[in-house]
Formats: sequence, C-alpha cells, structure tokens
Amino acid sequence: MNETYDTIELQRIEEHILIVRMNRPESRNALNTRMGEELHALWSSFYIDQQDVRCIILTGAGDKAFCAGGDLKERNGMSDATWLSQHALFEKMSMALMDCPIPTIAAVNGAAFGGGCEMVAGVDFAYVARRARFALTEVTLGIMPGAMGTQNLPRAVGVRRAKEIILTGSPFSAEEALQWGLANRICENDELMDDTLTVARRIAGNAPIATRQAKKSVTMAAQIDARNGYMFEIEAYNRMVTTEDRLEGVRAFNEKRKPNFRGK
Repeated sequence: MNETYDTIELQRIEEHILIVRMNRPESRNALNTRMGEELHALWSSFYIDQQDVRCIILTGAGDKAFCAGGDLKERNGMSDATWLSQHALFEKMSMALMDCPIPTIAAVNGAAFGGGCEMVAGVDFAYVARRARFALTEVTLGIMPGAMGTQNLPRAVGVRRAKEIILTGSPFSAEEALQWGLANRICENDELMDDTLTVARRIAGNAPIATRQAKKSVTMAAQIDARNGYMFEIEAYNRMVTTEDRLEGVRAFNEKRKPNFRGK
C-alpha cells in the first residue's frame, strides 16, 4: 500500500481501521483518470495483502460531495479511444473494489452522483449524512452507468426501483436512500464519521479471517442458488476451524474476557 497519492488520502485509525478519502474537493471529488489509477492500485493491493487492515471507510474530502462521478471537464472533447481506455481503467477499479476482501463501508458525506453513487452501491454497506444526495445521471449525458451500477443497484434497491433511478436520472435524498435500501443508516451531518467509526471498530474487533470469509459468502448469496450458496458457505466455514482465532474466541468466551484475535 503506497502511503502517498495525488487524489486520495489515507488515514490509519488506531491499529486496524483505514479511512480512504477521495481528495479532490475543488472538483467535488470527481473521478478523473489519476484517481481511477490510484483507487485501482489501492483496492488491488488489498486483494494480495490485507496489511492487518480489518475495516475500510471510504469517504470524500469536504462537506459538499462524496464523489460527483466522472470528471466531465477532463472528459470534455475526449476522443473515443481515450474515453474507452479511461473507462477500461474505471471498470478494473470497480471490480477491484468488489474483490477487496476487507469489509468496506461508505461514509457518504455529501453528493454521490454517477460513479460516486455506483461506489456506494459497490461497498458492503453505507452510512450517509442527512445532507447526502444521490443520482445516476448517465442517461442525461448520452451514456449509461458503467461501473457496475446496473448490477449492484438492483441488488440493493430492487429491479423496479433501480430502473426508475437509472432511466430517469433523477436525484434522490438520504431519506429515500435509506427507505429503498441503498443506505443502512442516516447520520447527522457532523456525526457521520463518529457513527461510521463506531461500527468500523465493532467489525475490526472481530476475527479478521471470519469477517472476510463471511463477507465472501454473503456476496455469493446474490449470485447463485441457495443450495450451491450453502456449499460455498460450508467451504468458507471450514476454513476457520483450524485457525488460532477460533480457539481464542471460544477460550475468551469461557474466560469471560475480550478475545485477542490475531488473524491466524
């Protein structure tokens, strides 16, 4: 994990929590080519080595935007070939986020439009500020969602609601995001990060192998039938039987103390 980036900022909280902050506030944290490269590299690095990070919070710099989507100033006048090349990068970035084995939470501090909204749908779950707004506006620009929006949004809000959101391009509120299933919780604006850190600490305090295996199994549930999903679940479960963390968890329970999980 590179500690220095141009468009994102990393902040290690305590021992096992990482905040990833999209850091282009002058552009409402819009996704340009450089940010795509850096996010792709970051998410991909965690697939190889989790570096003792047990929970990741994804958010945006400032108080106006989580991410405004693709940087249309950079895209203005872009050739077809360059556009396709850039989008291929965004495709790889989106897949790398989905493949990240560490639990990911979006702390949506402001507007999440276009690709920003797709990131919210792509993480494991989302806490949102009351001022947050959402939209997938691509059809109003002559394109369509292309960062897994047409795949992840229906899984979050249902097919009919996803069609309404995507085909109209209309914005919706934090309250609607909660009601429809895109958001897990609405937080007061100045309490968003504290509330998100509270749940991140809860996740980081659990056995890291167990949380990673559980995340993979739950993700699989939306992709295959229940019987094959259960077979996947059992394979994931059996991975933990031989771990030191399983022994420590049971021992700590019987000794009435907090377990000290080491990810082994």
